[in-house]
Amino acid sequence: MRVLSRLFRRLFLQRLVATHHAGRLSFFGDHAHLAEAQSFAAYLAPLRKAEWVVYAKRPFGGPEAVLAYLSRYTHRVAIANSRLIACDERGVAFKWKDYRIEGRDRYKRMTLGTFEFIRRFLIHVLPKGLHRIRHYGLFAKGTCAANIARARELLAVANSQGEPTSVPEANKPRCPCCGGCMIIIEVFARGAMPRHRPTAPTNRIRIDTS
Repeated sequence: MRVLSRLFRRLFLQRLVATHHAGRLSFFGDHAHLAEAQSFAAYLAPLRKAEWVVYAKRPFGGPEAVLAYLSRYTHRVAIANSRLIACDERGVAFKWKDYRIEGRDRYKRMTLGTFEFIRRFLIHVLPKGLHRIRHYGLFAKGTCAANIARARELLAVANSQGEPTSVPEANKPRCPCCGGCMIIIEVFARGAMPRHRPTAPTNRIRIDTS
């Protein structure tokens, strides 16, 4: 890594100096003097002697691997259903991992009172106004409508007047137990087994055969 660090340092500073000579760097305020070549060279001199830290890792295995990596941070919840063991009058039992221990013994069981479990779970809920994912560029929320309209204009594509994407509440199937709206998570052929399997604590899946 030391060789890679020094190689990166040399190439980075070379490109930075070339960009400065081309007049493509701008400086303002207390850094305005760096626009002069001599001052800029003096500013970079200590950086040529410092040891740079370069972090390198194997590249991802394609777009699917990148999405899988990011989704673990953007779409996972505080605790997966697969870690839940039981829920009764004594509380909620779940599995947790002790990273200080290696091997199979690192997986342990914990039982918390219902209210304490909910309290800990809600700690992971983002406060109002905070978002895990913020769109940038074309789909940035502040300019999304104007950007899409401009893109349609440049591409000579008519404005979409299609049907609404959301299904009205009245048309959604109802749960026979609680009466709430059910969500379709999978469609499969008659006689085939669903890929989605129920998880604890209910271990139950309802299938609409209509």
